[in-house]
Amino acid sequence: GLVNGDILVLAQKIVSKAEGRMVDLSTVEPSQTAQELATETHKDPRVVELVLQESREIVRKRPGLIIVEHNLGFVCANAGIDHSNVSPGTSEVSKDLGGLNMVRADDYALLLPKDPSASAADLRKKLYAGSGTQIGVLIIDSHGRAWRMGTVGMAIGLSGIPGVEDLRGQPDLFGRTLQVTQVGVADELAAATSLMMGQAAESTPVVHVRGFPYPLREGDLGELLRPKAEDLFR
Repeated sequence: GLVNGDILVLAQKIVSKAEGRMVDLSTVEPSQTAQELATETHKDPRVVELVLQESREIVRKRPGLIIVEHNLGFVCANAGIDHSNVSPGTSEVSKDLGGLNMVRADDYALLLPKDPSASAADLRKKLYAGSGTQIGVLIIDSHGRAWRMGTVGMAIGLSGIPGVEDLRGQPDLFGRTLQVTQVGVADELAAATSLMMGQAAESTPVVHVRGFPYPLREGDLGELLRPKAEDLFR
């Protein structure tokens, strides 16, 4: 059961599916810009069109990869659009005289939620109504990093938990005052729970967290986003 101070961490994918963010690529009409970028990056023009629609700016590009500033403000690959663990539901299955024809999962793409923090806040409100407990809700996705190999879980939406904890002014073990330490606690929790969720066929889309070492408060995803003027990688 839930108790005050618990946190529920949800994989982006189940939130996107619940909110109808699956797109049938046969319905996507690529623009001229999308077609040109698709040729340059060796990607499906329909997917590139979705990437452009979901993005504010193209940051980098190479064959097989487009790095963008997402409409939500963070930088990520391919606007977070995914094909893994995306499959059409039974409503997309059609029958003919020859038997059952399945639509290929590759013909569908899954977009990020339109507003993950709003999704987290809505779920938190409903859980409070049902349980009477004050909890936090975190929605995470797997992102790469400019300076490291491999993807890690990162926060893309949060409600009722801090994004960053500022430890400046606190003493270290030897009494020295911390000068620059600001901890991305929502991303640290995202990475920890992503290990438990897995990345392939583990089927663990929610992790129940107890013992988070910082007080819960109303946080904001913007706490985690470095201002563009301070982004040395751009």
